[in-house]
Amino acid sequence: MIAIRWVLSLIFIVQMYLAMAVIAVIFAPWALFSRRGASVACHAYCAWVLMTLRLLCGLRVDLRGTPPQGEVMIAAKHQSFLDIIAIFHAVPHGKFIMKRELIFTPFLGQYALKIGCIPVDRGKRGAAIVKMKEDVARGAAWPGQLIIYPQGTRVPPGEKRPYKQGTGVLYEQLGQPCVPVGTNVGLFWPKRGILRHPGTAVVEFLPEIPPGLPMGEFMKRMETAVETSSTRLMEEAGHRR
Repeated sequence: MIAIRWVLSLIFIVQMYLAMAVIAVIFAPWALFSRRGASVACHAYCAWVLMTLRLLCGLRVDLRGTPPQGEVMIAAKHQSFLDIIAIFHAVPHGKFIMKRELIFTPFLGQYALKIGCIPVDRGKRGAAIVKMKEDVARGAAWPGQLIIYPQGTRVPPGEKRPYKQGTGVLYEQLGQPCVPVGTNVGLFWPKRGILRHPGTAVVEFLPEIPPGLPMGEFMKRMETAVETSSTRLMEEAGHRR
């Protein structure tokens, strides 16, 4: 049984990356001239990944809470590529702050720029946020949902990593509400390896934190919300610390 699941997981991974190329090419004539076209293409890809994940691996994603529709910052637990797919697919105009070198990745880089992702060099996020706010104000960029990962990297279930102060800096600079997000997807789609485990992974959108709080208070509230939710969701799925 494990061998069959491993083979199906491998098939899923291969077709997932092939689908990225196919969808990128199909939507290219529209996406090349339209941010909306690029956004529709990215949402179509996410929908395809979630559907094939369910069909091939028996893994579905359950959304809890209310995904934000307005201009907010989303601070999410990051356990695997699956939470990126699920969160982006759940919101209308998601965008990420990404490492500048990713813009040279075929398909991914071009579409990321088109939907408003912000490529930055390490240590220069503040300048990127200033530019993003200016672009939104003059209509050169979509207002939307800025998705960030406060721990800065994928963190496997049960592992502890500090929350970086840069999230608080972005919160102050943006002056927007922050929606914390907890998840247990890493139990089903691990950080490394091929096997995808069947079951129901959960992504939970939590009550928003209003703008204008002192940085220390914001960081404490955000981290507590994300960690409490993620721990509860992992325990519901059978994970024990």
